[in-house]
Amino acid sequence: MNERLKLFLSVESTSFARYWVEQIVFGLFGWMPSLIGIGIRALAYRLILEARGWFAIQPRVILKQPHNITLHAGVYLDHGVYIHACPNGVEIGAGTRVMYNSELHVFNFRGLPNARISIGKNCVIGPYSIVLGHGGTLIGDNVIIAPRVSILPVNHFYADPQIPIRDQGIEARGIVIEDNTWIGAGATILDGVRVGRGSVVGAGAVVTQDVPPYTLVVGVPAQVVRSWVPGGQL
Repeated sequence: MNERLKLFLSVESTSFARYWVEQIVFGLFGWMPSLIGIGIRALAYRLILEARGWFAIQPRVILKQPHNITLHAGVYLDHGVYIHACPNGVEIGAGTRVMYNSELHVFNFRGLPNARISIGKNCVIGPYSIVLGHGGTLIGDNVIIAPRVSILPVNHFYADPQIPIRDQGIEARGIVIEDNTWIGAGATILDGVRVGRGSVVGAGAVVTQDVPPYTLVVGVPAQVVRSWVPGGQL
């Protein structure tokens, strides 16, 4: 097997044999519309991914390395969702909805040790959002992620002008988004950030440092403009 074919297969699947099984399943059932298609995929896709209950997958959902994808009960993947897993996997908790044309991407060609995506229970990933997992992305329970949010746990080094940026290496510290948070539309969360429990990130904010629990941050770069405690405002 030549190197280009090996590279292609490593992107698509976890083995040559699994690749063909997955492609047959996708070809037979991935396009089917309506509740009939959703029901058939809920059965057939158990052959190619890790199912921890019954899930609903719409047509045109693309799954790469599905053997490393775990879906819990009640997960909903909307039209056009793209999920690319890696050995540490992508796990989506019970009742979570990933809305149309969102991308969960963890293809780990650099061998990063913490690369993965873990999403908790009863979350919403808004339309056209991008969640990368290169440094590890951990999202808690009951998190609302609005449309077109970018969660990017990776950063390129660029200090040496004599070397192309793509060849200077990367840093990938990871991102944690704690329970019961709301990330506003168009916000960007950058590598190394922890978004504290119960906090709100305003629309369009660029978050470059940790967000304390129960605070509202807005702006570029994001700054705290308001805070509160459970049961009462400050």
